[in-house]
Amino acid sequence: MMGISGFEPTFLVGLQAIRDEHGQGLAALGGRRLTGFALVRFIENGDWYADCPVVLDFDGVQVEISHWKFDELSISWNTIDTAAAITGWEEDDDPTPVWSGTDERLEPFVGQELREVALLVWHPSSRDDMAGGTVAVEFVFDRGRFCIANGLDENSIEVGEALPEWVRHPLGGGIQPD
Repeated sequence: MMGISGFEPTFLVGLQAIRDEHGQGLAALGGRRLTGFALVRFIENGDWYADCPVVLDFDGVQVEISHWKFDELSISWNTIDTAAAITGWEEDDDPTPVWSGTDERLEPFVGQELREVALLVWHPSSRDDMAGGTVAVEFVFDRGRFCIANGLDENSIEVGEALPEWVRHPLGGGIQPD
């Protein structure tokens, strides 16, 4: 899919479906170090292509997160080859996508030990908010946190304290800070 080697997303909707399918695997990441990450960027301007999965490496366990539509989330494990070229973008005027290990939001977390993973569910104050019920994946470290959220049909990366509209659902298995 999208010319990404190994990427075959299975999109799920709702907290329970995501927790049932991936909760144990995400919780088991607790205690591992974030050793790297990969995002798709365009060679021509360096812009992040947020439609592609966010790939996080925790000491050799790779988790691949991708949001789609308004409420669908795919989490996959160790399937994407970020060393392989992204294919299928052959038009002359199309930008050239490549995997990149640079991002000012994620770089400060590389080398840190993951303390906890939680699923976040968006509960807006307005009933007119189309994002209501979307699920994000939060990664908590000693020196901060980030989450991969639904940016309304693409991924977004949020760093720092979560907005109050996010309701946390810890997955357990994390380790306590010293």
